[in-house]
Amino acid sequence: MTLLTNARLVLPGEVRTGSLNVRDGRIVADSDPADGPAPGEVDLGGRYVVPGFVDMHVHGAAGTSYQSGTPEDARRVAEFHRAHGTTTTMASLVTGDAAELRRAVAGLAEAAQDGLIAGVHLEGPYIAPSRCGAHDPALLRDPDPGEFRELVKLGRGHIRMITLAPELPGALDLVREAAAEGVLAALGHTDATSAVTRAGFDAGARVATHLFNAMRPLHHREGGPVTAALNDARVTVELVNDGIHVAPDVARLVFAAAPDRVALITDAMAATGMGDGEYMLGVMRVRVSGGRATLAEGGSIAGSTITMADAFRRAVTDVGLPITVAARAASLTPARALGLDAEIGSLEPGKAADLVVLDEDLGVWRVMKGGHWQ
Repeated sequence: MTLLTNARLVLPGEVRTGSLNVRDGRIVADSDPADGPAPGEVDLGGRYVVPGFVDMHVHGAAGTSYQSGTPEDARRVAEFHRAHGTTTTMASLVTGDAAELRRAVAGLAEAAQDGLIAGVHLEGPYIAPSRCGAHDPALLRDPDPGEFRELVKLGRGHIRMITLAPELPGALDLVREAAAEGVLAALGHTDATSAVTRAGFDAGARVATHLFNAMRPLHHREGGPVTAALNDARVTVELVNDGIHVAPDVARLVFAAAPDRVALITDAMAATGMGDGEYMLGVMRVRVSGGRATLAEGGSIAGSTITMADAFRRAVTDVGLPITVAARAASLTPARALGLDAEIGSLEPGKAADLVVLDEDLGVWRVMKGGHWQ
């Protein structure tokens, strides 16, 4: 058993000073004094303890990405983000040709089987050319049920989410098929109207991919995907909180509209944890300058270079959220969207002991995954 004492525990709706008990990899209720002192007692000196971060949209870090599908690259990316507090990570793939996606999905299924990642997120290839962002427009295609079924089969139950544009031919049918297969459908990279987006949510989509980015902008006479997502209580909205994708005052507005439905994401690419220079995102060349990642040709934003620890800290310091709200957006809300909230996402007895210890400046001090310090 490990006993974390003198901690500021960030719980749903409150911060409580006290202790946290961990036994056999899980958070447990207060121990019986008759058990004697815990063999692994750690005095945290008043530091914050938040649930381990859950990143449902991340492409890479440390100079590489999940796109290769190799165990070595997957481990390198996942371990980098874990060291920065992300105890549960998805592996997001950008648009690729059919052979590339098959190869990547098959490789990442092994990583998911080993517990390294929580699943695979297909961001594309069924997205709108007019809102393709950092995806190669030459590789985009209309929804293909046959290809989707083949990828699901190769994923062996580990394809957990797919982003698509609801206005494309056959998109709503694919949303329904995804739901039937247990795959979370997300709407994004879209030029859809509000009505078409609502139809996608009615068909079973439950996530808006990086709200505002790569989608029809909000207009007071046509709200587009933004208003459709914010007005639908069934929908989780992703937010890249790096101060580049979305301004702090806009992020503040999103939290005011849907406080318990915002999931902070990184959308991190290979340059995360590295430095300025040129990197690859799928087949697209990306230039990073001052931490801002853009396509070398065209200048579109091409993912981010932040960690979830950065996104969380900015939510408190720049957006002005209470630490409890920021913690929910970084942990419980994405865990709930992925169907993992019974196991992770909050510091509740019975859940996995995935947690992050933060210093007074909200920097990562220590990370615990499944009861083990990382």
